[in-house]
Amino acid sequence: MKYVFSFCLLFPLFAFAQDTIPAGCKVLKETDPYTRETKFSSGFILLQGGSLTIDADSKEIDFFFIVPEKCFDDESTVFIYFEGSKVKTTYRNAGSMNCDGNFHYIFRNGLATPSVLNKMATQKVANFVFTGNDKKQVTVSLFPDQQTMLREATACMVAESKVLIKK
Repeated sequence: MKYVFSFCLLFPLFAFAQDTIPAGCKVLKETDPYTRETKFSSGFILLQGGSLTIDADSKEIDFFFIVPEKCFDDESTVFIYFEGSKVKTTYRNAGSMNCDGNFHYIFRNGLATPSVLNKMATQKVANFVFTGNDKKQVTVSLFPDQQTMLREATACMVAESKVLIKK
């Protein structure tokens, strides 16, 4: 009888067990069949006026934006504005010259996380302002749920990218 009673007390602990990974931490894993290098991706996050994917490998963490109908070159920039702050962060396009709306900015993947990545993983981004090769600005604003999704995806990719570092 005491075993049945013990089982009844422990059953709720196992019935409602949760994953140890937070809900926002879904990472797509891909291994190159030739180089056997593993890469992680957040998948595409839809934003107002564009989309974003965060990719990580052993060397870098790549923020890849697609802003439709915009041309970018190596002089193009993005300003990142954080919610509740007037401070902005500026990055240049690290991708190739294109008129497909593709814009990259890249961080080195290492044991020490760059401060901007830490900030993006802990604070909400209000909007991204892209300046293309025509010097016109395009603002990609984020709704509150998109801000949360971006913050969680950044935190997840920063944490998971540490696994890929070759020692």
